[in-house]
Amino acid sequence: MSEPVPVDLVGVRIQLPSNQPIVLLRERLGTRYLPIWIGAVEATAIAYALEGVESVRPTTHDLLKMLTEALGSQVDRVVVTGLRDSVFYADLDLTRDADHVTLSVRPSDALALAARTGSPIFATPEVLDDAGIELEGEEGDDMSEDEIDRFREFLDDIDPGDFEVPSP
Repeated sequence: MSEPVPVDLVGVRIQLPSNQPIVLLRERLGTRYLPIWIGAVEATAIAYALEGVESVRPTTHDLLKMLTEALGSQVDRVVVTGLRDSVFYADLDLTRDADHVTLSVRPSDALALAARTGSPIFATPEVLDDAGIELEGEEGDDMSEDEIDRFREFLDDIDPGDFEVPSP
């Protein structure tokens, strides 16, 4: 497997007309975007973390952060590692002292935790090649209104089944 590519968590969007939430990752040194369909609860958890909203009582992802810290561990990174049968996969890399642990997790949970801990996020080149959406523009520049409109049109015309990978 190739070295993972750094990505930024752009935010949570709603795909119309299905009202299905997606989390959107952007290749840091490129022009590809990676949309990942997620559940409404996870979408809310990610959006709250990005907006700095604190709940009166800890949410599940707040609890994961608290447990990680209480156990003396830290989240090193999140890596979106695969796409099989329209399902994305991710690894959560943790360290405690000299011990390193990698857990296979749902990307939505890992991204919600990364948003709370400020941990770096990556995607494998294979996932970006399979499911990434290329948007032209200057590297490092924000998307133009035209590019945003093209992206919205793209999202309006697809469904999660479009990302199915044929079984061997």
